[in-house]
Amino acid sequence: MSPQPACTDGKNQKKSADALQQFFSRPIFLSFTIGIPFCIFKLLFGITAFRLGAAGDTALTIFGAVIIVWATSDLFMNLGRCILDLAHREALFEYCTISQLGRVFGKQLAFLAFDTLVTFCIICAMLWLGWITKLDRFEMILWYAATTLNLISLSLVVLYNEIRNS
Repeated sequence: MSPQPACTDGKNQKKSADALQQFFSRPIFLSFTIGIPFCIFKLLFGITAFRLGAAGDTALTIFGAVIIVWATSDLFMNLGRCILDLAHREALFEYCTISQLGRVFGKQLAFLAFDTLVTFCIICAMLWLGWITKLDRFEMILWYAATTLNLISLSLVVLYNEIRNS
């Protein structure tokens, strides 16, 4: 007897596809592929601003410190979401502080989208200001890892959805 493929009928394929789709929407996947990379971008931006400000620009130092606190808070929120997801428990907080603020207005996703815009602006600022060259070797590895994880996971989800919908 030859072994049967695991998904030989449409019902099993749909069940398998749904399981993959559910994985893509789990907090652990979202945190590790979007939330934590975004925290890394924010944190490195804050560290770089803080360092540059330490050379004599108090406002830039304070700005960098605020960004570091913000990024660290978001990082803990994402890690908390991961831990709760692994424990099969519902989180009573959002992925980031901006989205948490959105909870007050019942607009978490709109505020999360705004956080995404701000993070993309931070990435652009790091590149256009030339601050990316100020990162040390370890920080550069973190930047590259965050970028790679974020972009490849996004591409995989889009590819999966296109295959599933065709």
